[in-house]
Amino acid sequence: MSRPPNYEFQEWWNKQRAKDHADDHFSSSNSDDTRFLTVNIQSTDSARAAAAAGKDRSRSARQLSWIYLLKLNRIAHSLAFVTNGFITLIRTANRRIATSSDRPRSDSKFYKIIKFFLILSVCLLFFELVAYFRGWHFSPPTLEAGVEDSVEYIYAKWLEIRANYLAPLLQCLANVCIVLFLIQSVDRFGLVLGCFYIKIRGLKPVAEMEYQQDAEYESMNPDDFPMVLVQIPMCNEREVYQQSIAAACVQDWPRERMLIQILDDSDDADVQFLIRAEVQKWQQRGVHIIYRHRLIRTGYKAGNLRSAMSCDYVKDYEFVAIFDADFQPAPDFLKSTIPYFKGKEDLALVQTRWAFVNKEENLLTRLQNINLAFHFEVEQQVNGWFINFFGFNGTAGVWRIKALEDCGGWLDRTTVEDMDIAVRAHLCGWKFIYLNDVKCLCELPESYEAYKKQQHRWHSGPMQLFRLCFVDILHSKVSLAKKANLIFLFFLLRKLILPFYSFTLFCIILPLTMFLPEAQLPFWIVCYIPGIVSILNILPCPQSFPFIVPYLLFENTMSVTKFNAMISGLFQLGSSYEWIVTKKLGRSSEADLVAIVENESSALLEGGVPKSSSESGLAELNKLEITKKSGRKKGNRLYRKELGLSFILLTASVRSLLSAQGIHFYFLLFQGITFLVVGLDLIGEQVS
Repeated sequence: MSRPPNYEFQEWWNKQRAKDHADDHFSSSNSDDTRFLTVNIQSTDSARAAAAAGKDRSRSARQLSWIYLLKLNRIAHSLAFVTNGFITLIRTANRRIATSSDRPRSDSKFYKIIKFFLILSVCLLFFELVAYFRGWHFSPPTLEAGVEDSVEYIYAKWLEIRANYLAPLLQCLANVCIVLFLIQSVDRFGLVLGCFYIKIRGLKPVAEMEYQQDAEYESMNPDDFPMVLVQIPMCNEREVYQQSIAAACVQDWPRERMLIQILDDSDDADVQFLIRAEVQKWQQRGVHIIYRHRLIRTGYKAGNLRSAMSCDYVKDYEFVAIFDADFQPAPDFLKSTIPYFKGKEDLALVQTRWAFVNKEENLLTRLQNINLAFHFEVEQQVNGWFINFFGFNGTAGVWRIKALEDCGGWLDRTTVEDMDIAVRAHLCGWKFIYLNDVKCLCELPESYEAYKKQQHRWHSGPMQLFRLCFVDILHSKVSLAKKANLIFLFFLLRKLILPFYSFTLFCIILPLTMFLPEAQLPFWIVCYIPGIVSILNILPCPQSFPFIVPYLLFENTMSVTKFNAMISGLFQLGSSYEWIVTKKLGRSSEADLVAIVENESSALLEGGVPKSSSESGLAELNKLEITKKSGRKKGNRLYRKELGLSFILLTASVRSLLSAQGIHFYFLLFQGITFLVVGLDLIGEQVS
């Protein structure tokens, strides 16, 4: 409760102020004109207001001091937070350096080149620092004007070589990369315009028939439900085998018109036992499902699919739906895709969109979601509508078996067997349809190691394929426009030029222009054009706009992996044929898990407890599940290529600071920090 005002003090104070004011006014009036006497009487209310104002001023001073103390407290907390974060970063880096030092490694040629550029950058920076402190940046020495010592002579000679020989070559390479960058940006802009046209006009594929949901199959014509083969290739998929098998088994399709093949290439005996037991469980519930295991694992996924298609009973089926082990198709997946084949005898493939159950798990999955949203929403939708061709994604699609046989079946000559068979089917005249509204749930790699290996395979394989099928494209019977689209847009521009200019321009040329200032990159190439392209890429995923800057920096960081993979695939280097199964964690959306559990419960009530659920079987399965949960995870590691490039970019940022180049400095600084974060494996899943 506030204290009551002291009116006695206020009355005394008002009298004193009135008396003083009257005396002052009287004296001034006498000096000017003694005939007039002015008396100023101040009311009690105004006096009280003046007293309250004085009191507020005293209170404001005290409040101001508390505000400053609060701000100092917040600053102290912020400094403590930054300090703790920095200490944690140093400890994490030391731990990973100590862990990685125990692993024997052989330096690749690409890493040796990066190390050479790093040493060169450090030497040039040291040389430029010496010149800066001697004042040579303001008045460069020349050989014509004479030099005083050997250091000045060396620097003058370096300036002459730099200006006459090195800078013109670097400027020429920079101009080539700028032209490629602009061409690729125009291609992106054209794809986005095509997507807007499709959205505005409401264009989408139309099926000639539509299945009724939850309809009684006995009352329907069996010919309306063609024979469908469902294939799930997997290899040591301990974390995801249950959910993928369950999702395939609960498809809303007549059981006698569908067969599920579990194509297990696992070399782990425990995983084989678990998958076989899961298959037996669904067999006892009346599902037509079989388990296949190859003793000799040749050809990876392509070899597995080719082996499955060689079975005698495959000739009885018309279509084949393919799902990777981490995919969870909705129960109406077949009803949503098969109708598009009716009346279209030249249709080979119906591809659906991927949806991700873990897209908000960490920063890495958010950035992947931006890339893949553009791939499906823009690239595949535009290419599917305007030219009826796009690269098969390897999963979540339905093929006409006749089309697979017509183009030669699955081949294991590259690591992108899905793109290989799509290109060959396109050259044979088959058409594709992309359904953007039908989504199939799956997982994104949550660790940088898994994502890096996946991207290496996805970018080395297309170059292998381009080298192998270039002659076939030229000799094919498709139109000249389709040949040009395949060669120049599909392969060269989007698979070769994109990683080439992205790595060369921003990771090599830009740092070198700091040490060779006679060669320059316009600021709009460093800032404006990449920003506009990033905005175009993020349009299909508008909720990710807050991540536009991390996305731009991370894409430049991934250009190292993509460039290395592209070169290895183009020139048949050893790592181009490396196939590593992408690590999965077995995440599912809650709604889909509930649906699967409900279907399983109803099956149990109808058919009783299956034989595989005996006490001994349950004990064995529980034992294997405990082994699964307590399995050892790989720890985080260091990535030397990314670390080497981070030091190159940070060195170049220091050099740009000496020249007061604002935009270039900030770009190099933040890009170098991004490379450092990725090189220390601080993005994605953190394993303690």
